[in-house]
Amino acid sequence: MQRVAALTQRELAASFFSPVAYVVATVFLVATGYLFMSTTLIEGGEASVRPLLDSMAWLLIFAIPMLTMRALSEEFSTGTIEALMTAPVTDIEVVFGKFLGVLIFYAALLLTTLFHVILLLKFGKADLGVIFYGYVGMLLLGALYVAVGIFASAITKYQLVAALIAMGVLCIFSIVVDSFASWRGGMWRVILSNINVLHHFEDFSKGILDTSAIIFFISATIFFLFLAVKVLESRRWR
Repeated sequence: MQRVAALTQRELAASFFSPVAYVVATVFLVATGYLFMSTTLIEGGEASVRPLLDSMAWLLIFAIPMLTMRALSEEFSTGTIEALMTAPVTDIEVVFGKFLGVLIFYAALLLTTLFHVILLLKFGKADLGVIFYGYVGMLLLGALYVAVGIFASAITKYQLVAALIAMGVLCIFSIVVDSFASWRGGMWRVILSNINVLHHFEDFSKGILDTSAIIFFISATIFFLFLAVKVLESRRWR
């Protein structure tokens, strides 16, 4: 755990000193602020964070890959991966440390959006239970997105390519499967709905604590972290 903590601290420091991370954070906060004012804080409208959370879930498809793209790709491109491979750390520790570092940065970014919640509570009567479950869902969703981004970053030494791969995978498991389910219908609709990331997130944004959705997010996160470890292991033996 000490080695994981050290790797997490190293990745977290790199995130906070990365210009790209600040650009992504700025765009994300400006976008969420605009969405909050235009979809949530409307006179006579429903005092609910659901429209904001649903919009944030879509934004994260493009924001989080930009945060994770340098996690392992930069190590490969700069050659520092060699020192990391010869250090007394396992591939699992490397991947998990990178994952936690970006996840903590994302959690800090998500924390800033609570300002919108404070405004909503001040000017309306929002349901605290719905808000709580919604943010639990945002953390689980973000963890999955970060895991996908870490996996994509392990595949290539080019950061932009890593970001595009992660965006592509996330789009497949949200936009593409949703469109295909609507087109096919029947049994295919049920199957594809079960692997639709945003479909599972909808339960949280509605204030529903669904154990199947929790299992889905945790299992999918572990799966993509497992893939990242295997990719790293294959690189070690090249």
